[in-house]
Amino acid sequence: MAGTNTLISEMIEPALNEMGYDLVRVLYSGAPGGGRNQLQIMAEPLIDREMTVQDCQKISKYVAALLDVEDPIKDAYNLEVSSPGIDRPLMRVDHYDRFAGDLVKVHLKQMQDGRKRIKGRLTGRNEDGHIVLETSFGQLVFAIDEIDSAKIDPTEYFENPDKKAPPITAVPKNQ
Repeated sequence: MAGTNTLISEMIEPALNEMGYDLVRVLYSGAPGGGRNQLQIMAEPLIDREMTVQDCQKISKYVAALLDVEDPIKDAYNLEVSSPGIDRPLMRVDHYDRFAGDLVKVHLKQMQDGRKRIKGRLTGRNEDGHIVLETSFGQLVFAIDEIDSAKIDPTEYFENPDKKAPPITAVPKNQ
């Protein structure tokens, strides 16, 4: 599936950028010949504003047309376009800079200090470009390629109403 995700990302990212959006993630789930295949496109505006349902619809129509022409997925699938939401994934190096100061959940590929799942405060990157995380058991430093997945932990937005949460929008679906 990683090959399909990369292929679709490379196919749609330039067009989304021209439309004024940043591609956050492409995630295809399903099996060849299987039933409920799903293609999730996660995007956000390049300028600092909330993603709207109309944005999702616009992206959905364009991506659906592009994928119909290019046909990178041979089986039937559902296309879902959404904003990253309050528990947004951290997918690229620049996300770790942009969201420095936020509480995050990180799943590492290999154990580090006896842990694979870590919750802590993202402090950004150090001079070597490694991700730095302050946790209840100390500071952890790791390379981005050691991360299996990472996302914002939204619990503090619920506990502290004064802290501004990332915007959430509805998710239109298209086939």
